[in-house]
Amino acid sequence: MGGPRPVAHASKLPHVGTTVFTVMSRRARELGALNLGQGFPDYDIDPRIGELVAAAMSAGHNQYAPMEGLPALRERIAAKLLLSYGRRVDPESEITITLGATEAIYSAVQAVAGGGDEAIAFDPAYDSYEPAVRLAGARCIRLPLAPPDFAYDWDRVRRSSSERTRLVVINTPHNPACTTMSTEDLDGLAAAIRGREIVVLSDEVYEHVVYDGRKHASVLEHPELAARSVAVFSFGKTLHATGLRVGYAVAPPALTAELRKVHQFNTFSIANPLQHAIAAYLAEKPDLGAGLAAFFQAKRDRLREALAGSGFALPPARGAYFQLLDFKGLAPPGDLAFAERLLTEAGVATIPLSPFYERPPPLTVVRLCIAKRDETLDRAAERLRGFAERPVHRAARVP
Repeated sequence: MGGPRPVAHASKLPHVGTTVFTVMSRRARELGALNLGQGFPDYDIDPRIGELVAAAMSAGHNQYAPMEGLPALRERIAAKLLLSYGRRVDPESEITITLGATEAIYSAVQAVAGGGDEAIAFDPAYDSYEPAVRLAGARCIRLPLAPPDFAYDWDRVRRSSSERTRLVVINTPHNPACTTMSTEDLDGLAAAIRGREIVVLSDEVYEHVVYDGRKHASVLEHPELAARSVAVFSFGKTLHATGLRVGYAVAPPALTAELRKVHQFNTFSIANPLQHAIAAYLAEKPDLGAGLAAFFQAKRDRLREALAGSGFALPPARGAYFQLLDFKGLAPPGDLAFAERLLTEAGVATIPLSPFYERPPPLTVVRLCIAKRDETLDRAAERLRGFAERPVHRAARVP
């Protein structure tokens, strides 16, 4: 009666729900709020990209691309890596085109980790890392980075690694902490894992978004780490076009071969016309990314200046296209509740940091995305300042 019962299956990710990005973006749409939560631009991309995509489709590049990626695109990437990091990479055996950075991360984890293995990640950690590790049958060890500096403790990394450790996941520039690793950090990481069979997975999608004259420290520039690393990049961030979903992984030949074994049974082939278009765009703009730091620093500074003296504190963002907003002068710790208040009372969607932790400490910061039109940032700052300057908040401030 009533038909057959659905078969019950145990969840492989029982504690994973809808991501905070999806939830906050949906709520922002429902409430008509300004979305400074999810990290995507609200301005137009270079129209030349659309022209090149249309030209590629008109030229008939509409069937499967090679599994490892279009040769012309991989050659352009190799030239870009040589220009950016002085590292000569073989486009045939060391570069794989992936479905955005998320697939590159997932495929790398599946290629390296398995049942009984361990991977080390750092909290706050981007939310795709641990699910990828758990789906590989491995255990993710989360080491917290304490605000406000979110500094690494490489001694703790050394103590936390064992013969079961197969992977260390790093992210620089860091989302959501807005920090950057230094060459000294890379030296510390190399020393912490020296003598062990550990692979480094380096998420470098914001490679060009570093501020105040800093230079991105890539594992590709560190000979010891480059020999045991998978470095992950994304054209979506560099081209202001997150919907392109074209990324790439760079690794030594042996690691690349293992990553491709997973990639070919995961996404297999990435959109052929997009690859042709990006290769052509890189041919026209070989220094792609050179102006991103100044572009986003101007937006970071615009938002910081608009909120100066508002009662919010804004820790200096060193990288990535985000800015943390510290509300400790206005409300008690509790970033989830505060993000909800900003959404409903100020009409601004933000991202709380606690979902990026395994065991979140008391937090008084939320993340703002600055990859927005100046008028969007100005309107958001006006709403945030209005929220902070309400009498109840002014009275609560500590002089």
